[in-house]
Amino acid sequence: MSEPAHLLVVDDDERLLALLQRFLTRHDHLVSVASDATSARQKLAGLDFDLVVLDVMLPDQSGVELTSELRRTSDVPILLLTARGEAKDRIAGLEAGADDYLVKPFEPRELLLRITRILGRARSARPPAPAPVLRFGPFTFDLGSLELTRGEGEVVHLTSGELALLRTLAERAGAPISRAELGELGNVKGNDRAIDVQILRLRRKLEDDPRQPRHLLTVRGEGYALRTSR
Repeated sequence: MSEPAHLLVVDDDERLLALLQRFLTRHDHLVSVASDATSARQKLAGLDFDLVVLDVMLPDQSGVELTSELRRTSDVPILLLTARGEAKDRIAGLEAGADDYLVKPFEPRELLLRITRILGRARSARPPAPAPVLRFGPFTFDLGSLELTRGEGEVVHLTSGELALLRTLAERAGAPISRAELGELGNVKGNDRAIDVQILRLRRKLEDDPRQPRHLLTVRGEGYALRTSR
């Protein structure tokens, strides 16, 4: 499940603001509110938001003007709310950099659907986070390419079973993992003894002295853990 989105709702209608805050919070969003452009600008300067719901008719500045201003420094998605439904008003908002436009009065559920759609587009457009690279002793393990290297780039050959175990341990580096869980996540067939045998084989490739491991540790009563310097 994805993390809840943090929304900023900006409207000078206090009743509508309270209604939208309750409604969107019930639908698993974090919601901050502002009643004018000045307070919205202050919140945007101090917090990160996933989307801004912005009324066009604010007491101190037009929502379209604020949208244009925000677009100079931010790509946060913006959904404009307005009582004006003419095409020229929608075009002005979209040209200023808004992602969508909803005319008042509206059903809160329609607003929720539009928010969900905008957030989905924004999240799919983000580049994937780079896979972590773990280091332990002279070794480097890239969780993206699943390549283990030693020293200045010497590739260490691992069997498919050893690689599955190392990946499982690396994904939860520092945390002990039980034999049963290692068997399931690492796809190792057999009993605890089969896990121990695979661990010993992996230690022979990772440790100077497999009998006194410094990287692939036994955690008494809990299983095994990979100690890294990430």
